[in-house]
Amino acid sequence: MDSLRHEVRYTGDGLMSLEIRDNMREGVAILTLKGRLTAGESGAIREKLDQTVAAGNANVILDLSSVDYVDSTGLGTMVICYRSLQKQGGMLTLVNPNKRNVELLLLTKLHTVFKVFTEVQDAVNSYFPDREIKHFDILQFVKDHAEEEAEG
Repeated sequence: MDSLRHEVRYTGDGLMSLEIRDNMREGVAILTLKGRLTAGESGAIREKLDQTVAAGNANVILDLSSVDYVDSTGLGTMVICYRSLQKQGGMLTLVNPNKRNVELLLLTKLHTVFKVFTEVQDAVNSYFPDREIKHFDILQFVKDHAEEEAEG
């Protein structure tokens, strides 16, 4: 496992609103986001992506497991990043979005654009055509969460 780690914290109004950690696994850049991806933080993610591409990494995974909120600007930023990487010959994949973010992907039909995975290793494997890939089943995810809400 390649290991390139550094942590960048971007703040708005003195409060930490988005933390971006990056590392490498098998030549694929993984940006782990923590906090909120909103209008105030969208520039930070684009800047980090530009740095990642400048370092020679056009294949990027966004780990959304600790992102509790994405607004329309944050969603637009992910699309811009996707298109930017695509122009560079790379790809952007998403890992482990929460229920609200899955619903947002469904509502905007962006689940048809982004490849989404539940595990980082599955996302890494998606960059290697000869590897088995376990895709994120969005419809099953929604069904499971609807059942949980009905029970609770």
